[in-house]
Amino acid sequence: MASFHYSFQKVVDLKTSQKTQAEWLLSTALSLLSTEEQSLQQLQETKQTWEQKLQDASKEAISLSELQVIGHYIDHLQTCIENKMKDVIQAKRVVDSNRSKLADKVMDEKVWLKSKDNALDRFKQALQLKEQNDLDEMATVRFMMPTS
Repeated sequence: MASFHYSFQKVVDLKTSQKTQAEWLLSTALSLLSTEEQSLQQLQETKQTWEQKLQDASKEAISLSELQVIGHYIDHLQTCIENKMKDVIQAKRVVDSNRSKLADKVMDEKVWLKSKDNALDRFKQALQLKEQNDLDEMATVRFMMPTS
């Protein structure tokens, strides 16, 4: 019995490899996004802590210069938060881009796998037809043989 060999198997393998690579890129982008979001959350928590310290310090008798230092640090934290928000937005764009690329790679792979399945179906049909023709020929030969 003949075995099936798909002539475009290397293309199918390439498409599968490209899909796997796109999955890795998306995974990396999601990891980076998560890291950026955690960093943003930490900055926001730090800012809240320092704002609370500023409120507590304003109720106590501390020098104006200390209040200014705390205020400047809070302003610095706010600038860091704004920059980190930009980083988070950029990371989200990268994730969206990688998701789109992965979707394209998945579709591409599906097309080639469907093509391979169709080729396998045609191979099976051709093989079945050949076997049927062989059986028909054997039956015809037996029928035509004189019985003694």
